[in-house]
Parts: sequence; C-alpha cells; structure tokens
Amino acid sequence: MTAFRFGHAAAQDWEAAVDACLAQIGAAPAAANLGFVYAADALSEDLALILDRLQTATGVRHWVGTVGVGICATGVEYYGDPAVAVMLGEFPPGSFRVFSGLTGDGAAFEAEHGDWMREHPPYLALVHADPAQTDLEDILRQLAARTRSGFLVGGLASARKAVGFLADGVTRSGVSGVLFSEQVPIRTRLTQGCTPIGPHHEVTAAKRNILIEVDQRPALDVLKEDIGPRLAGDLSRIGGLIFAGLPIPGSDTGDYLVRNLVGLDPDRGLLAIAHMVGEGDPILFCRRDRDTARADLVRMLGLIRRGLGGAPRGGVYVSCLGRGVNLFGEDSAELGLIRAELGDFPLVGFYANGEISQDRLYGYTGVLTLFP
Repeated sequence: MTAFRFGHAAAQDWEAAVDACLAQIGAAPAAANLGFVYAADALSEDLALILDRLQTATGVRHWVGTVGVGICATGVEYYGDPAVAVMLGEFPPGSFRVFSGLTGDGAAFEAEHGDWMREHPPYLALVHADPAQTDLEDILRQLAARTRSGFLVGGLASARKAVGFLADGVTRSGVSGVLFSEQVPIRTRLTQGCTPIGPHHEVTAAKRNILIEVDQRPALDVLKEDIGPRLAGDLSRIGGLIFAGLPIPGSDTGDYLVRNLVGLDPDRGLLAIAHMVGEGDPILFCRRDRDTARADLVRMLGLIRRGLGGAPRGGVYVSCLGRGVNLFGEDSAELGLIRAELGDFPLVGFYANGEISQDRLYGYTGVLTLFP
C-alpha cells in the first residue's frame, strides 16, 4: 500500500499555490479517487476556481475540504498568507460517499444517500461544518447515529469573512463531508489542550447557561477555590486561561468538553459558561497550559502509533485555533511534534473554530485521523 500523493504551499494567489501543490503531487495515480483540500480563509471566494483546477489537473472528481484561518500539512503550519494543502486519497471503489449542505432535514439526506448507505453501511464520516449553523449539535448527533461506529471526525470552518466548503462543489452553510464504509481502515484519536485544576463537581442549581450553585455552594466560590488565591484575587486574568470542563458520562478515558467562561457576577456568586447546564450535571474547571497540552499530544500520538502496522498512507489533522502557534509556539511546533512521533507521512488539515469527534463538538482539542 503506497502513501497518498500530497502537496502544500503558500503563494501570492490561489493559482500559484495550487500549481505548487500539483507540482509536488506529480501525475495523479490511476487509483486516486478522493481529494482532500484545505485552503486559507483568504481564498474562500476562490474555492470554485480551486476545485475546477484540481479536478481538471488530476482527473479526480470527488473532493472534500474547507477553509481555515490557519491550515496545516506535514510538519508545517500556514497562517495569514494564501496557502493550500492538497492530498489525493486512494480508496476501494464504492467505499465512500460525498455529501454537502446537510441541515436538520434528515428526509432529504435519506432520499439522496439512503440507497448507498444501505448497500455500503457507513462506518465513519469526515465532516466540515458552518459554525453559524444553529442546530449544529443536533445535526452531528443524527449523522453520527447513521454510522456503525457512531463516530464523526472533523471541525468547524474558521474564517475572518466568509466560510466555504468543498464537497464535489462549493457550499456556504450546513454540514458537508464524506462517509466511509467499513472497507476503509481508519484510526482516530483526540488530544486535549486543557488540563483539570480541581476535582469533579456537581451542578446543584443552574438556569440555562448560568451556574448558580456547584456542590451546593455559590458557583463562583468553587471556581475561586480551584484556581487558587493568586488568580482568585484578580479575576480579570482568567479570560483565555481558565475554562469549564464538562465530563462525558461513561467515557473510559476521562474525556471532557471544554467551554469558555462568558460572564461572572461577584455579588451573587454566579458564573456563566458557553453551554447549557442543568442540576446534576458534572463539571470541573481546567486551565490552558502549553506543557500539559504538549504532554497529552505526545501521549495520544503514542497510543495511535501502537495501533498502526506501519507508516500511515495519509491523514487529516483538525486542531483548534487556540492551539498551534497560540499554544505550542512558533516554527510549526504542534505539527513538528506529530512528525517527530509518527514520521514523515502525508498529512493535511486546518485550524478550526471547534473540533468534532464522535458526535460532539469540542474546543481546544486536536483530532487526528489516519488512513493506515
């Protein structure tokens, strides 16, 4: 099994970047039948031109991808400049199905893709989603339920202006991506960017996204106790540093969703987070920390490496905008760690406005998906 062909480049415009990628790829293999492309958000309005150029040059009809404020490839992160990363996958005929513009209308999705799904039951889906989609979490749960693994991987497009998605065409909203059948071997794992700083607690009084009491005490008092006297004495310093963690019931890996703190009321001891909560929900507080994020990434890479029989043919990495240069530092340090642990294999991806793993929307995580 040969490695997938891929290329990545930054240039002054989309044509130069795409042509540089194509030059690195060379002649497209006859077996190439699904392309992955991630483009800098500055190129969002050029997606149709990019798709046409790639289809014409490679002969590959099916393409999926999206835009990001940052994109990544093997050992390299691109920010700011117009940049493109392209990979040509080779999969068994009939083993995948591209879909686009999925909203809450399950009937329309069934009408378009139901016959294929009955003949080739989907095992997992790689998805790209619009962060402005109001019913996004419901859509993700419904789509994950259509797969045998119950698993989605991917992320939300990130852009300073218009988002865009490639799925055999260009769309501007909804959820798009590709369903893979069980014929396609896939390995995926998630790494956290935050670490817990206190014990698990229980929400004992709440209203929508406002924590009123935690462990039958004012919520803000519990937060102050967990973060320690230094930060508790100046709560203006906790923005972007301290977050709420929502443990996932039944997780055998201690997994949790990270959500931003969005408001506090010192007089009444209230704390608002970017997530709806209810009485009885578990909660913890966590801190964004470079050293622990690095350690968790190395841990995850070790686990996924042990499940591989050799170098991956290719992979897709979706990481949070709050990671990358903002957490790991300059010189593509995050992608350098992946390369150091797993070797020099074809990898493309982007920095997302939220990451998708299983049927959930995460933050401050990295989701690595490999094709052995």
